[in-house]
Amino acid sequence: MKSIIITTCLAVFFIGCNNEKEKIAEPKIAAASTPASPTETKPDSASMMKNWQTYMTPGEEHKLMASWSGTWTGEVTMWESADAPPTKNVSTAVNKMILGGRYQQSTFKGRYNKMPFEGMSTLAFDNAKKVFISTWIDNFGTGIMITEGPWDAASKSITLKGRMVDPTTGKNVDVKEIFKPIDNNYQVMEMFVTTPDGKEFKTMEIKYTRKN
Repeated sequence: MKSIIITTCLAVFFIGCNNEKEKIAEPKIAAASTPASPTETKPDSASMMKNWQTYMTPGEEHKLMASWSGTWTGEVTMWESADAPPTKNVSTAVNKMILGGRYQQSTFKGRYNKMPFEGMSTLAFDNAKKVFISTWIDNFGTGIMITEGPWDAASKSITLKGRMVDPTTGKNVDVKEIFKPIDNNYQVMEMFVTTPDGKEFKTMEIKYTRKN
């Protein structure tokens, strides 16, 4: 999976006194956890280990991700505004499965405004949450973009949603990616951001063709 964005993510995450004498703040004490109900039972060690084994075992979604391994040539089209013509570039993405087939790692190289552009993503399918989770970093920023979403069987695509920092304003914006593997040799990725008026604006489309 090649999640890419030129503008990358960065998440930017009070003692008083009176006129008579200084007040000493009361220490904050965490609320005690509610005792387990007598009717509640914890899973035994065998069940816990079985659950863990299920969580760590690659499944059909991981096999699907593995089918996207290889080198891909991308035709990148980007829109900076609705009233400006798009820019087009050619890129290369290399996908491979790592950590025993549990994650897909992608490395991306291309150009933007005549400058070299490099990025890297990881794609996971969380067996417990039943969603795909994607991370993205690149040399045009210092943050990490994280998106997640389910596989849609009807459209045979993944819709990943999250937030990113627009470095031109320093503000967070909602972002959405739609990744659709058309067949074994052709894929399309579209990216949208939500504008201040609440509308979605398509910022990028990449058409991938398998090279090997």
